[in-house]
This record gives sequence, C-alpha cells and structure tokens, in this order.
Amino acid sequence: MAYKIVRPENAQSCVVFASPHSGRRYDPAFLESTILDEHSIRSSEDAYMDQLIEDAPLFGAPLLLACMPRAYIDLNRASDELDPALVAGIRRAGHNPRVSSGLGVIPRVVANGKAIYRGKITRDEALARIDTVWHPYHRALAGLIDEQRQKFGQSILIDCHSMPHEAIENHSSGGAPPQVVLGDRFGAAASPEIMDAVEAAFQQEGLRVARNTPFAGAYVTQTYGRPVRNQHVIQMELDRALYMDERRVCPNADFQEVRQMIGRVIARIAEFGQGALPLAAE
Repeated sequence: MAYKIVRPENAQSCVVFASPHSGRRYDPAFLESTILDEHSIRSSEDAYMDQLIEDAPLFGAPLLLACMPRAYIDLNRASDELDPALVAGIRRAGHNPRVSSGLGVIPRVVANGKAIYRGKITRDEALARIDTVWHPYHRALAGLIDEQRQKFGQSILIDCHSMPHEAIENHSSGGAPPQVVLGDRFGAAASPEIMDAVEAAFQQEGLRVARNTPFAGAYVTQTYGRPVRNQHVIQMELDRALYMDERRVCPNADFQEVRQMIGRVIARIAEFGQGALPLAAE
C-alpha cells in the first residue's frame, strides 16, 4: 500500500493534512539493495511526523500518510526528476540542483550525503517505484484537495515535514533559530490571509516561526498551490530537536508534550478551515 487516508467521522473542515516523508515500510528487498544499515537509512525520514499529526481527523480534517520511506521514493519531487548518476539509461536533462545533489524522485543519498547504493539501479526498477507508489499517492492527494474544494468552496493543504536542527541553526536574524518554517513559495501557493492564520496558530503555542527561509516549499507546494482557484498549500517544517533524538531516530522525553501542542495547532487550523476566513478572490 502506497498511502493511508484517515477520514474524519464528521467532515467539517476544508483543510487536508498530509505527511509524504514519514513512511517507514522498509521492504526486505530494498534493505538488501542498500549499503546502509537499518539505522542510517532512516536519517532522511520525517520520523514520527505521522504520529504528531494523527489527531487531525478528530477536528474534521482528512489525513493522508505515505507508507513508503523517503529513501525509497521522494513524493515531494516530480516524477521525472530522475538522477542519471543513479538510474541506468537516463540522460541528463538540463541542470536540476535537487537531482544533482542526489535528491531526485529516487534518492541517491540520505542525510549528510551518504550513498544509498553501491552502483546504479535499473530504469525499470525506478519506473516501477513511480508507478506503484508515486502515482497512487498523488492521485489520492489530488483527489482529497479537489473533494475539499468542491465541498467547501476552497481547500487548504498543510504539507507536514520535519527539519534537522542543524539545517536551521544558522538561519536566524540575531536571535534564536526558528522552530517552524512555513513555505508558500513566497506567496505563490497560498493567500496572505491563510498564511497569516497558519502562522498565528503556531505562534499561539509560543513557537518561533519563519517564512520561506530556508524552506519555501518543493514539488507539492508548487504543483497544488493555486490561490486563484481557492486551492492553498503551505509546507510546514518542524524542528526535529523539539520531539526526537535525531542521532538515535527515536522520540525524546518531550514527544508527548509536543504531540499535544501540535494537536492544538491542528485544531486551530481546522477550525478556521470551517469558513472563518474569506475565500480568495477569483
């Protein structure tokens, strides 16, 4: 199964919550193909994000969770972002910094640039992953977004991710680094009113929030964010150090407290998704 959808008993919010990078179904065949151990292979995973946002259906919003891990396939990349340094028979098609760094739709590396494989994988293997995982997930995501827009007049996707603490240590203007980074591609993917409301939902918990730096949103935000169609997408990145031991890839002592805090944030976002904000201008 490529994904899991958890629907609310009482669908009353136009918001969709999704986690494309917290999947941890590591097939034995994949583990046999990698040169990494079972611990290192998880370093690029948005570990436990699915658990942090699992209460979304309680507040009337559907939840979409990827099952397969990011090291196997990256659902926040375009299906044609194939890496010729990894996939045999693929020609380089212009400069793509994500692909060049090994972070295409089939990643070549995990965190800190550690190689996943000894050599290349076949083109057939890459295309099979895209057919069986990428396309089903994106059909489900597009379906949920369209369903919400048809039912409520607008849709708001909160694409939920986590970020390594070291990625934001130096991204502060003289103060402490942000704990949450919200990306709307500098206003292209969501209306200002919705971005303001999402930011406020996190700030009410005392969290330090930054916008679009260092993460402005990738494929999902760029593809599905269409404010002129009342279709809004915001990528949310949460500092992993808040809730997990990054080195051991396990929850820390604050995990349950952070989960409850994120639950309150979700409740606020789902509530204004019930119509408290005006529709974007056509």
